[in-house]
Amino acid sequence: MLMTGTDYRESLRRLKPRVYVEGRAVESIADDPALAPGVAAMGVAYDFALRNEYRPLMVAEQHTSGREVNRMLHINRTATDLLTKLEAVRLVCQETGCAQRYLTMDAFNALFQTTWQIDRERDRGRHRRFLDYMHWVQDEDLTTAIAMTDAKGDRSLRPHEQAVPDSYVHVKERRRDGIVIRGTKAIVTGAPYMHEILVLPCRSMTKDDAAFAVACAVPLDAPGVTISARPAGRPGEKTALFSGRYGQSLGAIFFDDVFVPDNRVFLDGEWEWSGHLTRSYATHHRHTCIAARAGFGDLLIGAGTMTMEANGLSPATAPHLRDRMVELIKTVESIFACGVASSVYGMRDPSGNIEPEPVYANIGKLMLATQIYDMQRIAHEVAGGLIVALPGPDEDHNPATAGSIAETLRGHPDVPYAHRAKLARFLEDLTVSSTAGWYSTISLHGGGSPEAMKMEIFRNYPIPDKVALVERLLDRGLLPGRKDAAGRDLAPADQAGRCCPEGCRVPELPASLRKNMRS
Repeated sequence: MLMTGTDYRESLRRLKPRVYVEGRAVESIADDPALAPGVAAMGVAYDFALRNEYRPLMVAEQHTSGREVNRMLHINRTATDLLTKLEAVRLVCQETGCAQRYLTMDAFNALFQTTWQIDRERDRGRHRRFLDYMHWVQDEDLTTAIAMTDAKGDRSLRPHEQAVPDSYVHVKERRRDGIVIRGTKAIVTGAPYMHEILVLPCRSMTKDDAAFAVACAVPLDAPGVTISARPAGRPGEKTALFSGRYGQSLGAIFFDDVFVPDNRVFLDGEWEWSGHLTRSYATHHRHTCIAARAGFGDLLIGAGTMTMEANGLSPATAPHLRDRMVELIKTVESIFACGVASSVYGMRDPSGNIEPEPVYANIGKLMLATQIYDMQRIAHEVAGGLIVALPGPDEDHNPATAGSIAETLRGHPDVPYAHRAKLARFLEDLTVSSTAGWYSTISLHGGGSPEAMKMEIFRNYPIPDKVALVERLLDRGLLPGRKDAAGRDLAPADQAGRCCPEGCRVPELPASLRKNMRS
């Protein structure tokens, strides 16, 4: 059953989690004003799945059950699934800035792959257990918070070396029917208004870290769970024309001797697979982040264009503004193009899951992590300084100033001051407010730091193939008087680059790509 946004809010009212926002206990996560923009943004991902025009993007068939599910909960099987996921996430983020719900999908895909591999080697029933849980979440149309990033403590030490073990979530006790976990997860997206919490390891573990190699599902209001969260967006602020409507809360989750029954435990001490789960989730998530920030970029492109027009300028008559807009478009679509390439070259996992190609996924995420600042800068350049110089909205109704402001701060004669002011405050909200700083920082560090992406790019990029390419070129006559492995004369030096007498030989694709093309 697919829920509506209204159904989603009502489902939250049935939960009684222990949530604090800015030191204040929250009575109802569905109705608290500080969380309202986040709940509203989540509701969009629910409502869009029920709109006929969006249904092809927002609804998918789950192959393990044959039932229709929200795209944000789906296991990807083909390159088309990955491409559709990108379009769906971009669509939701065009409306809300950040979809939030897509993290469930990223974690489900990673757990699907990892539990399948665990059972292939050890047959512990982890995969069947995960499928049962996933089908329940899909059938109820729930959403999970992804608790992956630990508090980490002293980052020079491994989890088992920490002076405060609760810096990482770990198994404190194993019982006959489940486990007891303790520890802290930080930077949990949408933590206060999800239905469930999916706990995942944040790094590759060693044998000594086995107690920290845990993945499990916990109800939001399970005994022993406490959430300390930030407000979602800027609720109630007059200049917050976007983030007052849609926003995102981040929270820290404290697990104080929380019991998790066996049917909700997917990784318990299998430290050998912690790295696989972490890398798989990172790849899926970074691929999705590309679409999310493309949607945010669409907002900047639209608002920048409208602001230029309100200022009385046009890209057609102001080439410098046209160049800036092209730069913004280039940045947004280059990032998204990496997501498309990662989808097209997606790699078949042994479980049957399709995983985004990691090099393109990490390049796209690295680009958005660093170029979000360029996107905001370009918006500033095309919009002008009014986005920070415009008097506050209270002055629009001040008898002493309203008339002068409305008359002198107009731009284009056909654009009323109120419209120009609204555009300026919209861009202020997206590019210079605390919301803008949040988008910059979460783009930089969300899904891993830029250094983590650089490591994955270098680790996965086929550098040996490039070395082999140069070696083949050197054997094509760049050095005279040489013979190939078959004893044939190589091309003379004055024909550098010319192929052997048999004609051109096209270098073979890497084995991974050949396999993907066949599949």
